Amino acid sequence: MDAVRVALLREVLAGTEWLGATRRFAGALRGSVVSHGGGMLLVGTPEYEPWHLAAHLVDEAAWSGTPELAPTLVRHDARSSDPAHLAVGLGRLEAARRGETLLVVSPEGPAAPLLERVSDARRAGATVLCLGPGEGELPAMAHEALAVPDGSELDLDTVQHLVSAAAGENALPTPRGRRRFRDRVARLAEHLTAPPPARW
Repeated sequence: MDAVRVALLREVLAGTEWLGATRRFAGALRGSVVSHGGGMLLVGTPEYEPWHLAAHLVDEAAWSGTPELAPTLVRHDARSSDPAHLAVGLGRLEAARRGETLLVVSPEGPAAPLLERVSDARRAGATVLCLGPGEGELPAMAHEALAVPDGSELDLDTVQHLVSAAAGENALPTPRGRRRFRDRVARLAEHLTAPPPARW
């Protein structure tokens, strides 16, 4: 999905909770990786690998000048014969440490083996973010979660486009100098009227 389609989608979604929710989640993701200098691991389930999100985050990292947004895609069936960017297996989660960010994308609650690895990564100090299930163990152990339950207005793929686009946009530097009073009031109003961050 290109920038024009994302802009059109945002226009359609104006007035819904999705824009604020995806921007907050993208801000948490960006804040985590930028503050620690990078080290984002992106993993899905054996049935759902978020390679499309990985590609979009790599693009956003390049376009926004924020290399920390480029993730390492961790795959369940990675083979040493795969290209380097597709050859990182689940063993990489065992090496996750403080300062790294682990983004888990799953249409439904992942199986116990992945949950154990995510839990171990969190105990080792990694920041865990989750995109997908609204309930269950994964959102409960995540530092930040964005739920995309079955039957939502948007599907998981569309939400990933909004999150990746917002992560790149939010990485743009804030203009220096005095802001106009109207801009400051508008920003304050937006902050005060935003719904509280969802924690599932």
